[in-house]
Amino acid sequence: MAVSISVVVLLMILTVVFLRSGALKFTHAAVCVLLGFSMAGTSLAPTVQDGLTATADIVSSVKP
Repeated sequence: MAVSISVVVLLMILTVVFLRSGALKFTHAAVCVLLGFSMAGTSLAPTVQDGLTATADIVSSVKP
């Protein structure tokens, strides 16, 4: 479990650096995908899923 958390933290730091630099390239996107897969195996996954569901509900309820 300690290795998984270390990988998640490392990928999170890399993702933040890539997003802040404004140069999100293909390799950067691959790191973001790896971060997503790594986070899916942690205890944070249900919280992230609930947040995404709530955001999708809000966006779908907006009428143009």
